[in-house]
Amino acid sequence: MATSGVNGAGGTAYSEATGEALRRTQNELGKDAFLKILITQLSNQDPLDPLKDKDFIAQMAQFSTLEQMTNMNKSIEQMNAVAKGSSVNYIGRVIEYEDDDGLSAFATVAYVKFDKSGVILTTTEEKEIPLQKVLAVA
Repeated sequence: MATSGVNGAGGTAYSEATGEALRRTQNELGKDAFLKILITQLSNQDPLDPLKDKDFIAQMAQFSTLEQMTNMNKSIEQMNAVAKGSSVNYIGRVIEYEDDDGLSAFATVAYVKFDKSGVILTTTEEKEIPLQKVLAVA
C-alpha cells in the first residue's frame, strides 16, 4: 500500500529554514552565554592563581553594562513602535510645527510615512514634516 509523504519538498525547505534560524540564534551571544562563560572561567581557574578581585569586578561591570544596553535597546524599540502606532492618529488633523526658519506653521496631515530617520508626516501640500518638529495638534 502506497502512502504519500508529508515531508515532501515543503518539508525539506522547512527543515533548511529551521536550521538556518538555529545557526543564526546560536551565533548570537546573549546574557546566558556570558554567564556560562563566567561560570566556566571561575570553575576552571588555577587555585594557586585565582582571578584577581579587580579583574572579576571589571568583568561583572562589563556584564552589567551589556545587560543594561540590551534592556535599553528593547525599550527604544518599544517606544518606536508606540510612536508609529500613535502617529497614525495625526491623519486629517491640523498640526502646528516648526518650519525650516524656526517659525510656527500650520498644516493638515494627509498621510504618515515611516522612514529610517523616524516618523514623517506628509501634509496636504505634500510637505514632509518630521514628527520631532510638531509643536501642537488640533
